[in-house]
Amino acid sequence: MAAPVQQPSQPGGGKRKGKAQYVQAKRARRCDAAGPRQLEPGLQGILITCNMNERKCVEEAYSLLNEYGDDLYGPEKFTDKDQQLSGSEEEDDVEAALKKEVGDIKASTEKRLRRFQSVESGANNVVFIRTLGIEPEKLVHHILQDVYKTKKRKTRVILRMLPISGTCKAFLEDMKKYAETFLEPWFKAPNKGTFQIVYKSRNNSHMNREEVIKELAGIVGSLNSENKVDLTNPQYTVVVEIIKAVCCLSVVKDYMLFRKYNLQEVVKTAKDPSQLPPKLRNGKEAKLETDDKLNQSDPKEGENNQQVVPQNEEEELGETKPRSETQVESEGGAKPELPSQIQEGSKSNENDLS
Repeated sequence: MAAPVQQPSQPGGGKRKGKAQYVQAKRARRCDAAGPRQLEPGLQGILITCNMNERKCVEEAYSLLNEYGDDLYGPEKFTDKDQQLSGSEEEDDVEAALKKEVGDIKASTEKRLRRFQSVESGANNVVFIRTLGIEPEKLVHHILQDVYKTKKRKTRVILRMLPISGTCKAFLEDMKKYAETFLEPWFKAPNKGTFQIVYKSRNNSHMNREEVIKELAGIVGSLNSENKVDLTNPQYTVVVEIIKAVCCLSVVKDYMLFRKYNLQEVVKTAKDPSQLPPKLRNGKEAKLETDDKLNQSDPKEGENNQQVVPQNEEEELGETKPRSETQVESEGGAKPELPSQIQEGSKSNENDLS
């Protein structure tokens, strides 16, 4: 049998490193220089969903966030390291010069952290933009408010843009402990308001939707008993986004008005802010439209419908009539003298009681 071929040993007796080790070391250097590169507990940012093109989504997100970020917080400022070093060389004291140089190096590494930085979200068609030194809720609300007023489409790939004010581990006990302090600025007495909880889970199978919503709603109620649930038009919406082992939380306003923070749908909304909720709009307007169509198509049927509607209103108020009488009225027959009969009946009852 032929002897197995031995690979030549590396000089110095060491083994050859695999490609995975080089990649891990490269990622570690990136994390040290520019912060974390993947979604993890302790971050703030903006969660963005897209349609099959994450690279284009990141480009649009940078452009949109920098545009509105400069309006709210001013342009980003960067320090020139060379100017700081030249100033330190003029110091007479060597020890003071060394301390200042160390401080300059630390400041330069901090300045490498940009205001907006894309990190790996851990889910397909989802982009997470880490933010630094800004309020995600304020910025995203400002963007959607401007798009809602101007009706100008700013993006093509971005669908939803949700601010994330805090992140924690996606385990029920960790979420409960974190939410007790996280929700205080909005719901702790004397603050109060109506609310709803929106839950979404990606690449996670150990969390139960009903259990999470029940626990968070209990925490909101414990902070102030006057906090009430409103699923139609709430004042606050608690957004819960779970991706793998990370839970993203935020509390946003105008969630229904801005079409669940969807940039594509906000452009399509009506300009009148006092629009009805979807349930009422689908109910009342649909009935009115069908009544108008019936009146136009058949005038007799329209007359019948006009006679039936007030009867339904009276039934809601407690004044009911027999169905046979409504059929007689709809057929055009003589109306029975119900009011007089009722009055006579009431008088006879009074006489009996007296």
